Amino acid sequence: MEAVIDPRRGRDTPAARLRIDLKWVILGVCVAVVAYLAVIPLGFLLWQSFFTPHTAAKPAEFTLGNYAAAYSSLETAKLFFNSVVFAVGTAAFSLGVGTALAWMNERTNTPFKRLFFGLAMVPLIIPGILFTISWIMLASPKIGIFNLLLQHWLGTDTVFFNVYTLWGMIWVDGLHYSPMAFLLMTAAFRSMDPALEESAAMSGASLGQVVWRITLALSWPAVFATLLILFVRAIESFEVPALLGMPAGIFVFTSAIYEAIHRYPSQIGLASAYGVTLLLLTSAGVWFQSRLSASGHRYSTVTGKGFRPRRIDLGRWRYLAAAIFIAYFLLIVAAPLFVLVWSSIQKYYSVPSAAALANLTLDPYRFILNHPTFLRAIWNSLLLCLGSATLIMLVTSVICWMVVKTKIPGRWLLDNLASLPIVFPGLVLGLSIMVFYLNVNVGIYGTIWILLLAYVTRFMPYGIRYNTASMVQIHKELEESAAMSGASWASTFVRVVLPLLKPGLLAGWIYIAIVSLRELSSSILLYSPGTEVVSIMIWELWENGQYVELSALGVMLIVLLFAMVMLAQLVGSRFGVREA
Repeated sequence: MEAVIDPRRGRDTPAARLRIDLKWVILGVCVAVVAYLAVIPLGFLLWQSFFTPHTAAKPAEFTLGNYAAAYSSLETAKLFFNSVVFAVGTAAFSLGVGTALAWMNERTNTPFKRLFFGLAMVPLIIPGILFTISWIMLASPKIGIFNLLLQHWLGTDTVFFNVYTLWGMIWVDGLHYSPMAFLLMTAAFRSMDPALEESAAMSGASLGQVVWRITLALSWPAVFATLLILFVRAIESFEVPALLGMPAGIFVFTSAIYEAIHRYPSQIGLASAYGVTLLLLTSAGVWFQSRLSASGHRYSTVTGKGFRPRRIDLGRWRYLAAAIFIAYFLLIVAAPLFVLVWSSIQKYYSVPSAAALANLTLDPYRFILNHPTFLRAIWNSLLLCLGSATLIMLVTSVICWMVVKTKIPGRWLLDNLASLPIVFPGLVLGLSIMVFYLNVNVGIYGTIWILLLAYVTRFMPYGIRYNTASMVQIHKELEESAAMSGASWASTFVRVVLPLLKPGLLAGWIYIAIVSLRELSSSILLYSPGTEVVSIMIWELWENGQYVELSALGVMLIVLLFAMVMLAQLVGSRFGVREA
C-alpha cells in the first residue's frame, strides 16, 4: 500500500490508511462479484459438456459422448436447420415490418404518428409467454378464434391459420420483436440528414428509388445491426419454440435443451453440449454486431452542419399508411389483449359470440386470488425484480467508475467481463447456473437466492450500458474538488458521483425491474416448489390446461406492468430519466 501523507501533519495517519483500504475493498468486492457471476457459469457449462453426470454410485467421468450424441445424428442437423431458419426468418420478418413502419413514421406525413409511436411500444410490455398464448387462442387449428369464426361464417371445416408450424412460430415471434426493430430503425431514420434524399428526388428519382437506393443504403449499418440483434434475440427465444414448436415436434436448440433436462433420466451433459452450440451462435451474432458498430463511421451523414428533416408528402396514400398502422396495432395489441380479457371472464374457453355472453363470470379471477401459489409468486417476483435491479445498478456503477474514471491496467477486460452475460441465452444461463450449484453445494440450490443470482447475471450488461452512458458525462474535476476538500473516496462516490448518475441509475433500474418481473427462460430450470414467480405460475397453468385462469393471471400481470411503466414515466418527468 502506498504511503499517504496527511497535508496537515505531513505523515501517514490511520484514517488515511482506512480510506484507502475501504476504497480498494469496495472495488475488489465488485470485481470479484462480476468475475464470479460472468465466468463461473460459463466454465461449468463447458465442464459439464465433457463429463458424465455424477451419481452416488458412480463419479463423473470425462467423455466426448455428449458431443457425439449431439452431433452424430440426423436429428441434430434438423435441429440446427430449424434453429437457423426460425432465427433468420423471425429477424427478417421483424426487420421488414419494423423498418417499413419506422420509415412511414419518421419520413412521411402519415397522420396520428405520435399516437402510433406510443401504441407500437405496448407489446414490449407484454411478456413473451402471454403474447404466444394469446396467438394460440387466436390462430390454433382447433381453438383459434380466427379459424372458428371463418369456419362458422363460410360453413367449412378448412383450417385457415395454424401457428403450430415453423412459419407460425416465425409469425408470432416476429410480431413480438417487431417493436424492437421499429425503435431501432426509428432512431436511425431520425438522425439521418435528408439532403441526399431531397437531391435524388429533385433529379427525378421516384419514391421507390429514393427509398431503396438512398434511404436504405445510408441506413445499412443500422439495418444490419438491427438484423443481428433480432437474430440473437430469436435464436435464444424459449416461449415460442416451447409452446408452439414442441407440441408439433418442431425443435430448436432452446426447446431441445429443455426437453433433454426433463427426460428421465435427465441428460444434463447433452443439454450442456446443445447449450455450448447455442452460446457460440449468439456470440457470433454479438461479435459481428460489435464489428459493424466499429466501422459505422463510413456511413455518417450527420455532420456539424445543422439540418431539419423534411417529411415526404404521400398525398392520398397517407391514409393507406395510417390504415397499415391500425392493422399492425390490431395484430400486436388489440387482438392479443382482447382474447386474454375475453378468456379471463369465461367459465371455460369459448369463441366470442352472443351465446357466450351468458357465460361471463369473474370466477377465474377468484380462482387466481385464492390460489395457494398466487401471493407467494407475487412476493417472489417483486423481491426478485426489486432486488436484482438494485444490486445490478449499484455494482455496475462501481464497475463503470473503474472503467471510465481510472487508468487501472486491464479495466477493458473488466468491462468485457461485465458485458459477457449478454451472449448467454436465458435458458443456457439457467442451465449453467443449475449445473454449477448442483456440483458446488453452498446451500442456495432450490431457494429463491439462486433465481436472484440468475437475474443479476442475466441483466448485468444492461446496468453497465445505462451507467456507462451517464458516467462519461461526469467530469473528473468534481471528484477532485471533493477530494481536495477532505472527502474520502466512499463519501465522494456516494455524495457526488451517485447523485449525478441519478438519471441513468433510475432509467436502468426501471428497465431491469420490468424485464425481471416478466422473465421466464432463466427461471424455468431453477425454480422449485415455494420459489415460483408469476411467469412460472402462468407456465404451470398452461401445462394444466387452465386457459381461463391463466388468462386472468396474465391480465393482472399486464396491468401491473402497465402501472410500473406509468410510474416510470412519472419518475422520468421528475428526475430526467426520459432524457437519459
